[in-house]
Amino acid sequence: MASWIIKIALMAMSILIETTEGKKDKVLYCSACRAIVDELNYSIRQIDPKKTINVGAFRLKPDGSLADKKVPLARSETNLSELLDGVCGSMSDYALHVDPDTKKKQYKRFAPRSSDAGDFPDFNNFKFDGPEGSNALKFACESIVEEFEDDIISLFAKETDHVVEKLCNEVSDHCKGTKFQSDEL
Repeated sequence: MASWIIKIALMAMSILIETTEGKKDKVLYCSACRAIVDELNYSIRQIDPKKTINVGAFRLKPDGSLADKKVPLARSETNLSELLDGVCGSMSDYALHVDPDTKKKQYKRFAPRSSDAGDFPDFNNFKFDGPEGSNALKFACESIVEEFEDDIISLFAKETDHVVEKLCNEVSDHCKGTKFQSDEL
């Protein structure tokens, strides 16, 4: 009799674990994806477009010359990898924003950047959950970066237009089926 009760309890727990496992907050992950693109675009714009980096094999050709080439630093794989390493640290500058008209929720940047002097958003529509909210967004960011790092780097290296739509809708599917305004986060 006791073994029967244990078997039923184990079966019930396995069903419960399966139903709760893998549920991702669509708003959280979509907003994190969009924030990654926004932060990377901002960081890329801050780099002097004249700066270049040598890439290539750095091996000598038979004539004694090197087989390398110069590419813009901002969109180089090396720079993009470095930017990706720190992109999730800025998620503490985001909070849940509820549009007053549509009641649509998404995480948006509330902290102005140094170049946005005096451009403060309306804080009435933000819901600040303390460190828990930004920690959840940071975790979602880290998950996306870890899973799609190669795709993110290749999209940004090609200077692809509409990176938000391609990364968040097509590659990761985090924003598939949701329509967000095309304004900046």
